[in-house]
Amino acid sequence: MNYRAAEFFAGIGLMRMGLDREGVSTVWANDIDAKKWQMYRHNFDDADGIFSIKDVHQVDSSELPDIDLATASFPCNDLSLAGARHGLAGTQSSAYWGFIDVLQGMGSRRPPVVLLENVPGFLTSNDGNDFRDALLALNDLGYAVDAFMVDAARFVPQSRLRLFVVGSKATPQKFNVAEGLFFQSDSRPESLADFIFLNPEVGWNIRELPYLPILSQKLDNIVEDVPLNSEVWWSKDRAAYLLGQMSEKHLAVAKKMIRGEKTSYGTVFRRVRAGRSMGELRTDGIAGCLRTPRGGSGRQILFCAGQGKYRVRLLTPRECARLMGADDYKISVPLNQALFGFGDAVCVPVIQWIARYYLKPLLEDLCSAPMALPDSRKAVRYQPRRSSKSNVA
Repeated sequence: MNYRAAEFFAGIGLMRMGLDREGVSTVWANDIDAKKWQMYRHNFDDADGIFSIKDVHQVDSSELPDIDLATASFPCNDLSLAGARHGLAGTQSSAYWGFIDVLQGMGSRRPPVVLLENVPGFLTSNDGNDFRDALLALNDLGYAVDAFMVDAARFVPQSRLRLFVVGSKATPQKFNVAEGLFFQSDSRPESLADFIFLNPEVGWNIRELPYLPILSQKLDNIVEDVPLNSEVWWSKDRAAYLLGQMSEKHLAVAKKMIRGEKTSYGTVFRRVRAGRSMGELRTDGIAGCLRTPRGGSGRQILFCAGQGKYRVRLLTPRECARLMGADDYKISVPLNQALFGFGDAVCVPVIQWIARYYLKPLLEDLCSAPMALPDSRKAVRYQPRRSSKSNVA
């Protein structure tokens, strides 16, 4: 079965890339950012025909074709712990309600499944009230909901924990709070399991998930071979200044790397500690979470050391692509534009895993079992409006 998806807040298309790899075709996409659209267009030949560049609040439901899945990686600015925490009422993250309005307007054409993606702060924003309101809004549209967390570090050498919500036109479950441990797993940590059981007013439909994979890559597997005479390497003075920004603990680690017999790699973020800009070095083989480069702290720095020497530079766009599992992504834009695009994106193999073990089995179940729709008293069986051979690799 070839399922069809609409991608809201599409960015540079990494949600689509993950779905494509599992045979789910993206037939409509939307984003407000013209620079991200430029990157998207360079990577997908049909972009001109399916991409709508506008504010989600301006999207008319009639624009959307018939779909089986709607995805929404809506802005995290107001939900992130690094942001102002204005929540779903904030200027950026309130775009979620635009997405809900579009689904509302689709009426009986609403897709049977929706997928939300955002930062872990979504769970705790406004003491959990924002998350609860978002889930109840999906319930009101006829979707029972599930939630889980996946760290990209289980797939690629980048620490990137994200919260996912799946809404489906399935019958909500009734479960006993005393059985709570059943839902706690590596993809549903205690904080999320607690939320599920402390909010019985939400219409839940919890599905079992397999264990997440164990990472086989390390940071050195994604490092690009940049010539030593390249201008991207920092000058000696600038590199020495970064060392001077490290605490005694981090500086000791850096010096040990420099003395090493082999070249090793770490990443550095600049953070303000006690009013001072500090360089924090990470050397566990995992990069920090890619972020949009707003201000100096958003740019992740590569620290390369060994045999009595060290070199410093920013991560390259190609390295960022590899950290997002999009190794072959075409990049033809300036550095900052690329960093913005990847910093706001989803990790491709994470989406593949979710599509393979959750979304496609769920759609198959909805095809084979009756489901209750809020608009009708009669139980119906979901049937995709098209059928064709699957193109799953």
